[in-house]
Amino acid sequence: MAGPAEVKQMNKGTANAALLVESDPGLADAIRAMFNQQGPYAFELSHVNSIEDAERHLAAHPVDVILLDVALAGTSELDAVLRTHAAAPHASIILLCAEYDRQLASNILQGDVQDYLIKGKIEPHELLRAMHNAVARKELQEPRFGNMNRAMVTLNSIGDAVICTDREGNISFLNPVAEAMTGWTLKEVAGHPLTEAFCIIDAATGQIAPNPMTKALGENSPAKMPVNCILIRRDGQHLFIEDSVAPIRDSNGMEAGAVMVVRDVTLARALSAQLIHLAEHDALTGLPNRLLLNDRLGQAIARASRDKALLAVLFVDLDGFKLINDSLGHRIGDQLLESVAKRLLKCIRTPDSVGRQGGDEFIVLLSDMQRPEDAAIAAKRILKAIAKPHFIANRDLHIAASVGVSIFPDDALDAETLIRNADTAMYKAKESGGQTFKFFQSEMNIVALERQAIEEDLRLAMERSELALHYQPQIDLKSGGIIGVEALLRWTHPIRGSVPPAHFIPIAEASGLMPVVGTWVLREACKQARAWTDTGLPATTMAVNVSSKQLRDAGFLKQLTAILDETGLDPQLLEIEVTEDVLMEHPELTARMFQILHERGVHLVIDDFGAGFSSMSYLAKLPLDALKISQSYISKISTTPEHKALVCAIIGVARSLGLRVVAEGVETAEELAFLKQQNCDETQGHLFSRALPADRLVSLLTA
Repeated sequence: MAGPAEVKQMNKGTANAALLVESDPGLADAIRAMFNQQGPYAFELSHVNSIEDAERHLAAHPVDVILLDVALAGTSELDAVLRTHAAAPHASIILLCAEYDRQLASNILQGDVQDYLIKGKIEPHELLRAMHNAVARKELQEPRFGNMNRAMVTLNSIGDAVICTDREGNISFLNPVAEAMTGWTLKEVAGHPLTEAFCIIDAATGQIAPNPMTKALGENSPAKMPVNCILIRRDGQHLFIEDSVAPIRDSNGMEAGAVMVVRDVTLARALSAQLIHLAEHDALTGLPNRLLLNDRLGQAIARASRDKALLAVLFVDLDGFKLINDSLGHRIGDQLLESVAKRLLKCIRTPDSVGRQGGDEFIVLLSDMQRPEDAAIAAKRILKAIAKPHFIANRDLHIAASVGVSIFPDDALDAETLIRNADTAMYKAKESGGQTFKFFQSEMNIVALERQAIEEDLRLAMERSELALHYQPQIDLKSGGIIGVEALLRWTHPIRGSVPPAHFIPIAEASGLMPVVGTWVLREACKQARAWTDTGLPATTMAVNVSSKQLRDAGFLKQLTAILDETGLDPQLLEIEVTEDVLMEHPELTARMFQILHERGVHLVIDDFGAGFSSMSYLAKLPLDALKISQSYISKISTTPEHKALVCAIIGVARSLGLRVVAEGVETAEELAFLKQQNCDETQGHLFSRALPADRLVSLLTA
């Protein structure tokens, strides 16, 4: 078979000549730009603005194909075609028409008008392919005007399949692409009916499609195959195809058969389907993404509204996923998300849907429910499934979830509000300790709005200098003197006034603000501690609470080192307080972190000891300095024997580990007397002093 260079050489030693007759400058520029992407199709394009200019150009320059706009000013459609054909009788004509002129263009198709294209929907490859096919058909229809060998080389070289039949519908020609596409050779099927080698079916119905050659011959005009057609190859393989077909006339203008140009679009359709799938599905889990899920939810709402049925939206958020993702790496985190997605799919029925909202958040849509209790049953099933160990990278990973539930039509009538309400209920489940579910209640909206307002104000608080540190003294029970202070964060809002820490600290944690706020607290506390020592006050330790998110941050150690270097504070004067649950979330990471801090000279204290489930053997391996007993235990010493025994046990644990014991929240003389009796080392609380601004604490430090 001749290559592209040979074809070009046989075609008059140059590229095919083309003329664009188009008065719209914008469309003309767009079409000219398409010829920069010709690839295997070689055309040299000229452009004129009117039929009169076209006639003058064609008189001096022969062309192979003409792109003719049927809507040229001052010329009727048929007149434009007739004048163009008269000026270039051997050129193929392709019409350019608007969508509303499609039928008109189809009616004009005959003889030398080979095809039409819809303006505004023209793709570069389609334009050039249509032009090349038009030239090929013209050469086959009029061999008297050219060399038959040249026509055969052209037909054998193009990238589409070409099939010809005689007037009885029997095959007279297959080019190599057609042979490869159908699985039949020309020698095997020459003279046989087209349907023996070219069987096509409708992909939607599975029924045999009409013979396109018969249609072209019957209507005596070019035609296109219906969309969604499948060619059944000789080996039974199915190919999606597109084609166009036109009658062949002999030198006397009589019908001699038909020619069909066919393209295999199987891969293109598969790629298109894949792109559509990727646009609607999460790339990691394969679940519907937010876009597709909202569409499904909208359809489910319409059905439920019509059928007077219930549906539920479950907002599922993983508890502790960030810790696993940060400590074990994103690859492990991704595998965990995939595992969770698979378990969620096993928890639902066929009409239900699961989608990934983003991050570690999933949405479950429950359709056709009989009662709200069905959603509770599903939520329990989901919580149980997620809580089972996930075996990933040769280890069992444990994770829990919090689930919020909203019901249509009780809680909302649209998809967006249903999801938002389920999200609100999920946060309520998290506030209850996680690993549970909550149904949405209308009063939650008030809480959610207030929560959002506090979060927005908190983001601006540092810029507006609304945050401040107060310091509560820590007392040595043997000497009665102040040996340290704890830095406590305070927020004074210009309208809200003093915002209790219990209100804004959890919001800072949930919103991701805590690492930023915590870094500010650490820097300000260290600056103040250094300022006191610079003024000659007795050296006192500065205790600073560090959240789990702050401690897990990859840049925490670097930030802490920078702050100590920046302020010049002796690390021996800094105490980092963390809660017991931080120790157990990821023991290996915590142990490494604590060892680095200890080697730097920073003291480490476990706050709220007794509330978690730390093992003695694990605590013994950590470089700790002190255990701190929570106020919740101290406040019940005088009223609850169990709490008195618990305080004694904590002091005993500290003694066995060689650690100091600090009791916080001491408010009565009775509590103080008991702690002294049990040989507690240090204490703090309102009995001695409330937390005070730095300038008011100076008098206590100098006493």
